[in-house]
Amino acid sequence: MNLNESIKRPTLHQELVERLRNLIVEDALKPGEKVPEKELCETFGVSRTPLREALKVLGSEGLVILQANRGARVAEVTRAEIESTFPVIAVLEQLTGELACRNLSDAEIQAIEKRHAAMVRAYHARDRQTYFKANQDIHNALLIGARNEILEMHHRMLGMRVRRARFMVNLSEERWAQAIEEHEDIMEKLRARDAQGLGQVMKTHMMNKFAAHLKAMGSGGLESDSA
Repeated sequence: MNLNESIKRPTLHQELVERLRNLIVEDALKPGEKVPEKELCETFGVSRTPLREALKVLGSEGLVILQANRGARVAEVTRAEIESTFPVIAVLEQLTGELACRNLSDAEIQAIEKRHAAMVRAYHARDRQTYFKANQDIHNALLIGARNEILEMHHRMLGMRVRRARFMVNLSEERWAQAIEEHEDIMEKLRARDAQGLGQVMKTHMMNKFAAHLKAMGSGGLESDSA
């Protein structure tokens, strides 16, 4: 038996976590809504035990609220959470850009170019789900390319808390067009290996998302609290 052999197929637990996370991020499960455990068990063909274990993971990510003897409900995205989280993520994005520019290989940059082209095609096709996936792939590739495990850990932890809200903001036509322009700028700086420039563009990109979130909350486009 080779103890160093990696597991190539995702476990049931990992797959359940990812599917449930996507249902929340893509707004199939609404904020404040009770998670329909019985229905999901039937849909996924699993028992309640693995489903509840997956919900515990989402609870630690802040995507669901676990309630004793009452199951789980989808967490709401509050204004206070947005205001506290986005400025921090913006600084982490800036560092990500600077480090990625210095550490990514030419082959890795070419791979990001392909993802960027796919994202632009999805934008023109008005295919929001494909666009969002390509967008996430690009940001993930830059984060991994920064080659800093501490940065990656904290970025992912904070990013997961506002991931649903980021998806919802992309439903704004105005913000969507602006985001495409910003990504073109990101690619320009990356091609030139302008570390400082890329870091600043990525920070600005995130702060513009922040502004769009607050605007959406003010118009009732996202869940908000009284803060």
